[in-house]
Amino acid sequence: MTATDSAPNGIDSAALDQTIAAVREHPALGQVTFTLGADWPGGCRQQGSTGELRQAGEPVAGRTASYSFTSDEPEALLGSDQAASPGEYILHALAGCYAVTFAATATARGIRLSALRLDLEADFDLRAFLGIDKQARAGAREIRVTVHAESPNSSREQLAELTEAVQRRSPIRDTLAGPVQVSTVLA
Repeated sequence: MTATDSAPNGIDSAALDQTIAAVREHPALGQVTFTLGADWPGGCRQQGSTGELRQAGEPVAGRTASYSFTSDEPEALLGSDQAASPGEYILHALAGCYAVTFAATATARGIRLSALRLDLEADFDLRAFLGIDKQARAGAREIRVTVHAESPNSSREQLAELTEAVQRRSPIRDTLAGPVQVSTVLA
């Protein structure tokens, strides 16, 4: 979608306003559950596909599409390097969420983005994964994001404020930066 007066940054301003009003009036609409099924074909590969989307505990009837994902690891990390790695998917998830949050927040603030590029890096220590160091953290130690944003109607200070707001509002950033309960059970 190209930017227009009614859809700056590819976000329909009226739809954004209606969504905000609906969630304010009915907070349960803000409760969304994503689902994914995943199968292991062997080695370091994984094949997943999106499942049902639920809002306020009910399936979203209008969402009928399903999307597939394949992950692998680089050869240096025991894989066959035939797909993006789970670590790269994490960075892509963060980048995707940042893009949505930048576009929506900028639209709500009247900021027109003419360009947005995100450069992301994540550092992992494989000693925990390999069982070498029980004290090492298995997850990423640090994720760095460099934002390159341009706007024809906003100052650098306004873009810096927008970037701060995106960090506070991004659900994926919050998931990565804060504690989240992950329950794993054997079926």
